[in-house]
Amino acid sequence: MGVALSHEGQKAGGGSGSIEIAKIRADDPWIWIRRGWADMGRAPLVSLSYGLGFSAISAALVAAMFWLNASSLALAAGAGFMIVGPMLAVGMYEASRRMESGRHVALFDVLFVSTRSPAQLAFMGIILMGVFLVWMRVATLLFALFFGDSGFPPLPDFIPTLLLTPHGLSLLVVGTIVGAVLAVFTFALSAISVPLLMARDVDAVTAVLASFQAVRKNFWPMMLWGWIIAFAMGFGIATLFIGMIFTFPLVGHATWHAYRALVKN
Repeated sequence: MGVALSHEGQKAGGGSGSIEIAKIRADDPWIWIRRGWADMGRAPLVSLSYGLGFSAISAALVAAMFWLNASSLALAAGAGFMIVGPMLAVGMYEASRRMESGRHVALFDVLFVSTRSPAQLAFMGIILMGVFLVWMRVATLLFALFFGDSGFPPLPDFIPTLLLTPHGLSLLVVGTIVGAVLAVFTFALSAISVPLLMARDVDAVTAVLASFQAVRKNFWPMMLWGWIIAFAMGFGIATLFIGMIFTFPLVGHATWHAYRALVKN
């Protein structure tokens, strides 16, 4: 599978699966957010219901961690939510796609999305879940490296230890660096690959290559887009997932517009 360059753009893949990547402006991510907000305004009940469902599931998972005395893993799991987030937002991509074509949007439509590449989309979900499991494994190994076999402390005790002790600060620095590298890799992997697989009949490898090329060709605008996503998701988590009711569908809608701007027809 090759990559060819032209004066108009950049193609990932070959044959019927060729994907041409557009060059975007530095401020385009803000335009995607505005368009995502407009989509939320056009289908508020569907969007907020979707966000409420994601928020409730996320809160339940964190509550389960507290119940299992693994609350200190909640911080790592919060970062992990953003890894699998692109798959969980498929319903918002579908809502924006329907609004773009002038079709009606109902909750049933976004919960049971008909995709062009269902098997390949499922494979992409497995890839992202694998990355999530790798991240969680790395997080536990880093904890063991700096804290030994003392076991996971409760989150209220873990945060002061993380911020006020030498081994805690070391874990924070190393974990942040490792997490940042993995976050950039995962973002490049999934920036447009999931909506692409939903909308077009291509294979997962072609979609991933196109996503990497989109980030490489538009590095700084895409880094801004990644920062906006991280800030929105971080805000949602920091508000005990209440903010996620709004930020998750907003980012989902905006991601569809990012895909439409980055992938030429």
